[in-house]
Amino acid sequence: MKTFKNTLKAALLMGVAVSLTITACHKGFDPKSYAPSKPLPSYGGYSSSKDIEPASLVAYFPFTSGLADSVSGATGVATGTSFATGLNGKGLQGANKSYVLYDTPAGIKALTSFTTSIWVKMPQNTSAVGLMDIQNNQTGGAGFWGSLAIFFDNGGSASSGVLKVHAFNKAGMSTGVDGWEGGYAVANPWNTWINVTVTFDETVSTIYVYYNGTQVGKNAAAGFAPMDWSKASKMVFGTLQFQTTPSLTANTGAQDWAGYVTGTMDNIRFYSKALTATQVLALYNLEKAKR
Repeated sequence: MKTFKNTLKAALLMGVAVSLTITACHKGFDPKSYAPSKPLPSYGGYSSSKDIEPASLVAYFPFTSGLADSVSGATGVATGTSFATGLNGKGLQGANKSYVLYDTPAGIKALTSFTTSIWVKMPQNTSAVGLMDIQNNQTGGAGFWGSLAIFFDNGGSASSGVLKVHAFNKAGMSTGVDGWEGGYAVANPWNTWINVTVTFDETVSTIYVYYNGTQVGKNAAAGFAPMDWSKASKMVFGTLQFQTTPSLTANTGAQDWAGYVTGTMDNIRFYSKALTATQVLALYNLEKAKR
């Protein structure tokens, strides 16, 4: 009888212990942990930057593991640059008289319509600062400006910058058509990540310029199409074509009013078509959200 009572007592104690354990488990149960995760917001119908015209992406420089174009594999030659925290992972860190020089990838040479997008975080400029430039080494005195020069000109302030774009349709040829865009007064471009996107639509021969996903200007450049950059053998990130050593154009050398990106650049893309305004805004929002 005593043995039975002891056994019964042990069983009751074990039951109490199990009950307490179950109660403790239920007390810590959070039903929210079983709720389905909310879908990520989409922009313009896209949920990732990779979804935007992937077949038209002809060059992409993410700078996460070096200087290489992740599409063609072509890599650049650095002068004074390094790597720092970028928009997403690492970015290309510039300095005074620093830049990266590339043999222009075949996909860029073949462009007839295009979109190029670049992110930059830089201090207020004290000289005209080129973000990128594609070579235009014409003979006969032309070719001072590159085939695609995106830069901040002099004349900005602590709260605004002067954004300019110069394009030329026949790289390395004696005749061609200039396309000038700007100067656009853009708000608060310094010491924060900003995006500049430029598109050219050959069907309407029009160049569009976007700042942080919003169109700031356009130019119907009569005669700009058809475009031919096949002779643009070099391109540069971090300055303008005449600021490299040696200069990318035989027509001029370094200018004392021009300078170099002393901040960080990231996620430079080239597409073989003109993205729509909706796609440009989607790309801006998705890259800003690091997707």
